[in-house]
Amino acid sequence: MPQRPIALVTGARRGIGRAIALELADAGFDIALTDVSASDELDSVRHAVQQRGARAATFVSDLARIETHETLLQSVEDALGAVTCLVNNAGVSVMSRGDLLNVTPESYDRCLGVNTRGTFFLMQAFGRRAEQAARAGAAAGTSRSIITITSSNAVAASIQRGEYCVSKAGLSMATTLFSVRLAEVGVRVYEVQPGFIETEMTSPSKARYDAQMESGLTTIKRWGTPQEVATVVRTLATDCLPYSVGQAIRVDGGLLVHKY
Repeated sequence: MPQRPIALVTGARRGIGRAIALELADAGFDIALTDVSASDELDSVRHAVQQRGARAATFVSDLARIETHETLLQSVEDALGAVTCLVNNAGVSVMSRGDLLNVTPESYDRCLGVNTRGTFFLMQAFGRRAEQAARAGAAAGTSRSIITITSSNAVAASIQRGEYCVSKAGLSMATTLFSVRLAEVGVRVYEVQPGFIETEMTSPSKARYDAQMESGLTTIKRWGTPQEVATVVRTLATDCLPYSVGQAIRVDGGLLVHKY
């Protein structure tokens, strides 16, 4: 029986991460789930993945602690097998919304430390392993990919959370860079840019944006769902775009479409 591919989904305990984990399980992946702390929510995702007939394991991982990344990848390999699909979903928002002139170094460093720096070095650790496997011939016939969840704010300015925008713009470029570097070792690297997705993280902003959507802020006049993001991730992870790499796929209901 052939080895099932292994997907590592960071920030998997709820929202978009949870939806991605379940969708990839349905697509035939075994799933490694991470979050910054152990929780009943994370365990519930593991159980839901297992109910779909996939193997699953949970790992506590602080993405900002880059010295732990190699240990994480090895722990996943020991438990399930070598990671073939890295889904960079984990991230943080601003400590508080407000005037750009009042952004604190603490909030800036937190966004950049997790969203950009942490994810960059996890991609690097994964990429090194993929290159070693390719040189050893172990990657023959193995599909490998990195799918990074950024945000519409990688492009669109939201001045009440400027440090978040900066972190996602940097992460977008990091994804582009790795797409070029890792193509030669058979790793396809993509970026997914969600827009307004209805999750617990975005719930404080829902009322404010509902009216703006109705007035044309988005072409599709509703919030997106985590499942709609997960469907795009499944498409990328399962080689349905085999001659594409370094693409930014927008899941934003037309938010970033130029209109006049």
